Amino acid sequence: MDNETRTPEEHTFATFDGVELFYRHWKGKGEKAIVLFHRGHEHSGRLQEVVDSLGLPDYDCFAWDARGLGRSPGTRGYADNFGVFLKDADCFVRYLSQRYGIAIHDMAVVAQSVGAVIAAAWVHDYAPDIRCLVLASPALKVKLYIPFARRLIALKLKFKPPGFVNSYVKAKFLTHDPARIASYNSDPLITRPIAENILVELYDVAARLVKDAAAITTPTQLLVSGSDWVVHQEPMKRLFVNLGSAIKEYHEFPGFFHDTLGEKDRHLPLAKARRFIEKQFSAPFAPPDLTRADSQGYTYVEAEMLKSSLEPLSLKWFYYGMAKANIRLGSHMSKGMKLGVDTGFDSGSTLDYVYENQPRGKGAVGRFADKAYLESIGWRGIRIRKQNVERLITKAATLLRASGQPVRIMDIAAGHGRYILDAVRHIEADSILLRDYSDLNVAAGSAMIRERGLEATAQFVAANAFDTESIAGVTPKPTLAVVSGLYELFPDNALIRASLSGIARAVAAGGYLVYTNQPWHPQLELIARTLTSHRQHQSWVMRRRTQREMDQLVANAGFEKVEQYSDSWGIFSVSLARRR
Repeated sequence: MDNETRTPEEHTFATFDGVELFYRHWKGKGEKAIVLFHRGHEHSGRLQEVVDSLGLPDYDCFAWDARGLGRSPGTRGYADNFGVFLKDADCFVRYLSQRYGIAIHDMAVVAQSVGAVIAAAWVHDYAPDIRCLVLASPALKVKLYIPFARRLIALKLKFKPPGFVNSYVKAKFLTHDPARIASYNSDPLITRPIAENILVELYDVAARLVKDAAAITTPTQLLVSGSDWVVHQEPMKRLFVNLGSAIKEYHEFPGFFHDTLGEKDRHLPLAKARRFIEKQFSAPFAPPDLTRADSQGYTYVEAEMLKSSLEPLSLKWFYYGMAKANIRLGSHMSKGMKLGVDTGFDSGSTLDYVYENQPRGKGAVGRFADKAYLESIGWRGIRIRKQNVERLITKAATLLRASGQPVRIMDIAAGHGRYILDAVRHIEADSILLRDYSDLNVAAGSAMIRERGLEATAQFVAANAFDTESIAGVTPKPTLAVVSGLYELFPDNALIRASLSGIARAVAAGGYLVYTNQPWHPQLELIARTLTSHRQHQSWVMRRRTQREMDQLVANAGFEKVEQYSDSWGIFSVSLARRR
């Protein structure tokens, strides 16, 4: 039986790009909160019954209308990419915490269908310290009844801007509840179109989630409909098995259609959700310590596997042998590939070339090969990372000026320093100290400083990014430290702790740290088997750090994360943290 109806307040909040998204707030006692994410095509108004039936009146409840849906602005059913929804979710929860004074660790998330994919991917990519996560029939694999529909749409997107696909799902296949069916059919805010790029990326994000679910250590409950016409069950089961959380539950409800929390017998899954949420709030918040994942975590096991030799004459042995030979051959034509072979594909010289993004090589064939090389997904992610580093440097400088502090920048491993020197075009810096271990990088970066006429404020010195005392002793003391693309290259957390310790001693309270991370990469084995590192031309084997692991290392050094950006593939993140 449904509980007493709560009337929501209606508000908007400004997300990362200034768009004002609509949300509803059902008031509780202001101490704990539940954040709800609606199904695709729908809006927050259709969660009224969930709020009432959940039966947790002490909890404040919040639900947005995702951009392009309900009463939020934007082209109906469209976003530039699926990652926009994840960034919106992060902005929404941070806004709620600041606006209503409810700590993020005192929030639970309840999400359904496409909203559940958004919520789970946000938890994976941004590692928020929420109390628990309830996922109702997450749309990890939508049932498209036209053969090869997704592949055909993806192929079309390579040549044309995204169009729209109308939902084929009728309300009678979502729920057995006659009132719910009628309300769906008459609701003017239901949006049937979905942009083709969002549909394709929904599949991609979901596949990544299932494969890398071990990164999700938040207590998680799955509520699954047993007779779902809209999404497949098998990926949900695999997601559950792969989850990294020590606390997880899986409940299937026979005969339920896709709208699990809007079904005729919705009291059954909602009772499970209520019990799960209350149980997580009955104990103090205690996330698992991931700072030793370099010696015992699943990413450690993965990296050790990548170091191992392949079975001779196996399919992988032939495949990666051919790929490596192609790179060697390509290095005779493509300037970028030759630079990688000569200096390491993770070297400062290679990254500076990737940032420039100007295909060069021997003749038209060489330039074509170089363009293909520069358009690989990893290098595209690197360029987006550069944009996000510049964005957060600019934000940090603005915050420092607003608080009356000088802007003194220190980058402990700057490569050629291009991203820092590009960033300072938009801000007024009092001093810029670039450091790097490589004499080649120091020389190239110093030349770039001279070319830009920044000798009065900027200098480049040779230094070790893991020397605690060297970093701590920098004068004048920096108010903004930057570490970009460094920690990802070193699997050992002891090195990272030493580096962060020096930064924490150098940056006073109220100062900032911009840091990057690589929680995911779709070509990890290809890189390990075919590319070389700048470190004595060893194989470039990377140990990924989950975002929570990286954030915990930063937090243990005395910083609190206040902002994060990620690319739409979830490969590279850039975060801004404030020195406590």
